[in-house]
Amino acid sequence: DSAPVYANLQPYQYHGSVYGVIPAKRGYLKPVGEWNYEEVMVKGTKIKISLNGTVIVDGDIEEARDKGTMDGRDHPGLKNNKGHIGFLGHGSVVRFRNIRIREL
Repeated sequence: DSAPVYANLQPYQYHGSVYGVIPAKRGYLKPVGEWNYEEVMVKGTKIKISLNGTVIVDGDIEEARDKGTMDGRDHPGLKNNKGHIGFLGHGSVVRFRNIRIREL
């Protein structure tokens, strides 16, 4: 998040954000070369994301459905009650390990 290539990102584009919808708190990533631990919990429209033990997102997409998104764009997926999990980035190499998905 702190590399120069990311200097012009909007708050809702940084690591852990619900992209374009709910911004994540910043400053909790480990240094480059160390593994981060992230937990994502979704129950209904509520989303809670913890990064290395700190809650960085605690939001409800229902607000974006009602008031519109932060980026002002249409996000058709916000209307869905089920969908897919995606891991997205900005073109840099990203590695994952120990991914577990469980139903609540």
